[in-house]
Amino acid sequence: MPTPAPPGSDGTQGGRQRHSPDAAAAAPRPPGGAPAPPPCPVPAMRRLPLLLLLPALPRRPGAALLSNRAAARASQPNKTKGKLQKKICQVVLDHFEKQYMVELGDTWTSVRDVLTYPLCWQYAILMNRFSPSAELESTLHEKGCHPAFQGPLPYLPASLKCYIRRTPGRFPAQKHQAGKLKEYYLLNAASLLPVLALEVKDGEDVLDLCAAPGGKSVALLQCACPGQFHCNEYDELRSRWLKQTIESFIPDPLINLITVSKLDGRQIGHLKSESYDKVLVDAPCSNDRSWLFSSDIQQATLRLIQRKELSCLQFQLLRSAIKALRRGGSLVYSTCTLSKAENSDVINLILHSCSNVMPVDISEMAKALSQEFTFLTGTQQHELLVLPEKGRAWGPMYVAKLKKI
Repeated sequence: MPTPAPPGSDGTQGGRQRHSPDAAAAAPRPPGGAPAPPPCPVPAMRRLPLLLLLPALPRRPGAALLSNRAAARASQPNKTKGKLQKKICQVVLDHFEKQYMVELGDTWTSVRDVLTYPLCWQYAILMNRFSPSAELESTLHEKGCHPAFQGPLPYLPASLKCYIRRTPGRFPAQKHQAGKLKEYYLLNAASLLPVLALEVKDGEDVLDLCAAPGGKSVALLQCACPGQFHCNEYDELRSRWLKQTIESFIPDPLINLITVSKLDGRQIGHLKSESYDKVLVDAPCSNDRSWLFSSDIQQATLRLIQRKELSCLQFQLLRSAIKALRRGGSLVYSTCTLSKAENSDVINLILHSCSNVMPVDISEMAKALSQEFTFLTGTQQHELLVLPEKGRAWGPMYVAKLKKI
């Protein structure tokens, strides 16, 4: 599988194929001599194999029974501005079609049309408050960009500036330069919703449990200056990318307050019990946008077979995060998949099995953002699911918020 581009330069949400050991029997014992995690209560789950935990390809997805025009688009690569567009993997497309037609109904058709056509995707520009540029903001306004978040949000620090525009297209990425801070970070605007939901305040102790490639860590630091900020990423390569992202956006004095670790996220609750006021679990997931454009059919087929096992890992990460959280502290869980099994089903299982957590209402945030984002209807008040649509091609992004009591 090709190595993905370094974080902060690809303009995506960052692959969710990350976190922890392959979870195979040969996986190294977590640091600190911690005991093995308890059996997963999700039925018929096994420890995750290596393939599922490899970094994901650039994110993009879709479905199977496409319209004639969409099918032609999916089956033939075409050149845009001299670059060859990737082909959609039909195996994944068929799998998504069967699952999401059941889970989303007619809504899936419009979502599919966006996810299968990268030329209609949009990108957001997150400004770096540690390297401000009035000239850049002026340029963005000239290009028709406007602030992504303008509604009466429950939490919106003035220091968090993100620009978007209705028309598709991507702003040029900045290259990493040692000793020089970047002025902006390209990402899917929906990636910032977990950050807004977490509501970090100055001085709070914060854990980003599955932090690579680092976009949400950077966004959290645009909002507030934590007392201690622990960014964890088990995978060696992705951990290096995480460090590079932080070095590219955060000045030295603040970097000294950030801890970057390579711990098994399922063991952090044991190693750092009740150590944090806020925890973000941006969990490894199916990564719909990426999996659909898999270039290796055999690998894609194996991933789909093993896909149902991801919910076990997600459950274990959440259990660990709850242990690491102090009483009264908040936790936000997020994924970039549409899959109910990895989203609301995991959260419902946590709420039914953990008596020390309660759901937190985030419906006001969704209401305030309804002009720029499309949300799945019928979700519970403690969760939201961003659905991509033309002109608002953000997501998929699932967000749920819990509080430890």
